[in-house]
Amino acid sequence: MTLRPGGVGGKVLVEIWSDVVCPWCYIGKRRFEAALARFDHRDEVEVRWRSLELNPSAATTGDVDLVRHLAGKYGVAPAEAEAMIQRITAAAAGEGLEYSLEKARPTGSFDAHRLLHLAADRGCQDELKERLLAAYCVEGRHVGDPETLVDLAVEAGLEAADARQVLESDAYATAVRADEAEGHQLGLTGVPFFAVDRRVAAAGAHPADGLVQLLESAWTEQHS
Repeated sequence: MTLRPGGVGGKVLVEIWSDVVCPWCYIGKRRFEAALARFDHRDEVEVRWRSLELNPSAATTGDVDLVRHLAGKYGVAPAEAEAMIQRITAAAAGEGLEYSLEKARPTGSFDAHRLLHLAADRGCQDELKERLLAAYCVEGRHVGDPETLVDLAVEAGLEAADARQVLESDAYATAVRADEAEGHQLGLTGVPFFAVDRRVAAAGAHPADGLVQLLESAWTEQHS
């Protein structure tokens, strides 16, 4: 796939499309962080989190457990859904993450993504992304609930009043939709989806080795 160049100010631009109610996206975040730590030019990398809702029509009630959600989504028996969760939990443990997906509360994530755009403007996007993923995958928090979102936003460094103002309006709704549309235009086939300088891309929670190669390939192309 050929992507148009997107480096900014000489830096390598890494754009990551993902959802906050996606256990594989948290695993992908940890693997990317490990790759970045091994990249010789890590100080010349800019990371931007892009929005992607896995289920845009999902209710925000948070009253369905993950087993029922996966069984319904993939048309499998509850036992098979539980096995899927066990595999994800084992993969997470390999990255130092202690999942408690039996407590996870699947929900719509549109408002969480709007807050992530606010956080980008305030310089704490990665902190909020981390907080939201941990809240969903580890703590069983309801990340579709406005009050919970405000609490998590404050913990990540945002002002409560700013977070409430966004949630009580349609602020950043256009930005979320634009991210999603652009991701699909770039050929997004799964999340997490990594686009590096809009030159190379990879879909899925790739191991750190593969992500290091992605960074090195983009760096070499940009500086050749």
